[in-house]
Amino acid sequence: MNETTGVAGPPVEMPKIEITERIAHGTGGWRMLGLSLLLILVGAAAVLAGIVAGGAAAIAAGIVIGSLLGVAGLVMMAGLTAVAPGEARVLQVLGRYTGTLRTDGLRWVNPISERKKISTRIRNHETGLAKVNDLDGNPIEISAVVVWQIEDTARAVFAVDDFVEFVAFQTEAAVRHIAGSYPYDSHERRSLRDNADEITGKLSEELSLRVASAGVTIIESRITRLAYAPEIAQAMLRRQQAGAVVAARQRIVEGAVGMVQLALERLDEENVVELDEERKAAMVSNLLVVLCADKDAQPVVNTGSLYQ
Repeated sequence: MNETTGVAGPPVEMPKIEITERIAHGTGGWRMLGLSLLLILVGAAAVLAGIVAGGAAAIAAGIVIGSLLGVAGLVMMAGLTAVAPGEARVLQVLGRYTGTLRTDGLRWVNPISERKKISTRIRNHETGLAKVNDLDGNPIEISAVVVWQIEDTARAVFAVDDFVEFVAFQTEAAVRHIAGSYPYDSHERRSLRDNADEITGKLSEELSLRVASAGVTIIESRITRLAYAPEIAQAMLRRQQAGAVVAARQRIVEGAVGMVQLALERLDEENVVELDEERKAAMVSNLLVVLCADKDAQPVVNTGSLYQ
């Protein structure tokens, strides 16, 4: 464990994935649509021409040629694919990955290719409220929201079974790991409450390492809820209040001592009055009582001499 940061070690190392995304540009869809319709129309015209020409041979030839042209047009039409903005198509031909189609609009690809639609839009995932123990063993409740996006579509499809579920599980694991690596509150170390920006940065780094194998990039992560568990919340609140009182008292005492020291130095420098050690001790005691007391001091008027 790192004594300075309190981090309980690096996150688990994810396996390296060899497959990476390749861009498949395809062909303009409208041009191929027109060619497909042309083949179908020419095929229909060939059949009609054979029938008009008469004769068994002409009719048979017209039907064969027309059917072939019509089937070719229909097969070509099967390669048409519409890609919306914020979407991609992962292409496979006979089980082999051939590329990813990202250009939006009507595109044409190999008609026998399998096209899997995948969204490349920015997504949010919010974890449920998790109860974990912080670095000091105190039960806390924590939740976070993660903004993420698919960066490598090939890894998202082929490296994991379900990339949405994968991101959800890895996010919860990272949140639990980060929550257990820092104390909830500490004046000496980095803590979840006092170093929120730094902790969320660590959370984003760990999440990026965990989901990189699925082709996911983390845009931002934020802790949305952080509190002690209900069973210890009251006790922790009293402890925080006691700590605040002690800290305030320390500041008051430090200020009071400085004021007393300044008063004695000014009296001595300007020769206002000469005090022996006993009188100085009494003056210091009275000033500290006045300056450090919770209530206003009640003045006592001395009508006698300094020593009475």
